[in-house]
Amino acid sequence: MKDFNYYAPTEVVFGQESEEQVAALVKKYGGTKVLVHYGGQSAVRSGLLDKLCRLLKEGGVPYVCLGGVVPNPRLSLAHQGIELCRKEGVDFILAVGGGSVIDSAKCIAYGVCLEGEVWDLYLGKAEPSAMLPVACVLTIPAAGSEMSEASVITNEDGDVKLGYSNNLARPKFAIMNPCRTFTLPPYQTAAGVTDMMMHTMERYFTKDDDMDLTTDLAEAVLRRMKTAVFDVLKNPEDYRQRAQIMWGGSVAHNGLTGCGVHDDWATHQLEHELSGMFDVTHGAGLAAVWPSWARYVMHENLSRFVRFAVNVMDVPNDFSDPEGTALKGIEAMERFYHAIGMPTTIKELIGREITDAEIKEMTRKCSQDGARKIGALKVLKAEDMEAIYQMAK
Repeated sequence: MKDFNYYAPTEVVFGQESEEQVAALVKKYGGTKVLVHYGGQSAVRSGLLDKLCRLLKEGGVPYVCLGGVVPNPRLSLAHQGIELCRKEGVDFILAVGGGSVIDSAKCIAYGVCLEGEVWDLYLGKAEPSAMLPVACVLTIPAAGSEMSEASVITNEDGDVKLGYSNNLARPKFAIMNPCRTFTLPPYQTAAGVTDMMMHTMERYFTKDDDMDLTTDLAEAVLRRMKTAVFDVLKNPEDYRQRAQIMWGGSVAHNGLTGCGVHDDWATHQLEHELSGMFDVTHGAGLAAVWPSWARYVMHENLSRFVRFAVNVMDVPNDFSDPEGTALKGIEAMERFYHAIGMPTTIKELIGREITDAEIKEMTRKCSQDGARKIGALKVLKAEDMEAIYQMAK
C-alpha cells in the first residue's frame, strides 16, 4: 500500500438551482473582476451564458467574456485569454463548459501570473508560484477537471498535446446542475462516460492489491457509470441518472479512487497522441487504445484483470483459467464500448487505416524521442508504445 495525502479543496454546489449562487461564490473566493470563459455556441443557445452574466451583474461582479474553446483546447486561445486578463485587470476565471473549457481556463490562470511562456509548464521547463483562482459551471461531465489538479493543452505548432498537474489549479468551486446535461448528444455522453471510467481504470489497474476500500470504491464507480449511461442514452432527461454521471465524473478524477495505489496513466498518454494528430474526441480515443493496452500488460497483475472481469464486467470466474477470465473481461469491455457507440480500434476511431509512419510519429512524440517512459503497471518504453499502437490499429 502506498502512503498518500488526499487533497480535494473544491466546493461542490450540486443541484437544479445551483447556478443561482454564482455571484456569491465568486465573491466568497475573492473575485472582483471575472473572465467568463466558454466554448462554442451551446452555452449561448441554452441561455446559460446570458443567465450567468446577468447573475454576475446583479451581484455586482464585473466581467469580460472569451469564447471559442474547442475540444483538445488550443494554446493560441489561452494566449489570447492571458492578454485579455492582463488588459482588463481580471482576478478570477469562471469556466462555463466541460473539461476543455476548464483546462483552457487553468492554462490562462497560470499564464497571467507567470513571467515566461505558459507552455513551458507543460514542457516541464517551469513551475508556477501562483495563479489566478479558477472556478467552473460544469455542463459536460467527463474530464473531471472541475475537481482535479490537471489540465491538458494542445499546441498547434506540431500538434503536441501535453498535460500538467499542480494543486494550485484545483478549482475553488464547481457548480453542477444535471439539467444542463440533458441536451448533450449521445456520442458526447458516451465519450464522457468512457473518459470518467478510464480515469478510474488508470488508478484501478495497479500492482497494489492491499488498499481494498479504494478498490471497492473504484469498482462501484465503474459499475454505476455502466448502468447510468444506458439509461440516459434511452432517456436523455433522466435527472437521476444524469446526476449519477455528473457526480461520477468528479469522483473519478478528484483522487479518491487512487488513494493508496500507484496509478498508471499509460492509456491517457498514448491517447494524447491520437488527439494531437487526428483531433479526435478524447473519450473515444481512450476506448480505441485501452483494449490493446490491457492485453499487452495484463500479465503484470493478472489477478487484477480477473477481478475487473468478475466484479465490474460480470464475467463468470473460471478458476481453472485465470488468463481466459481476464481476456473475457477485456472482450466484455469491448462489447460495452460498441454498445454505447465507442470504437475499439484506431481504424474505427479515424475512419481509415492508420499508417506505420503515423504510428512511428505518435511513438516518437509519446516517448519524447525515446527519452520518456510511461505507465506504472508495466513501464512502457518506445518499442512498447509502438507495439500497442500496432495492436490497436
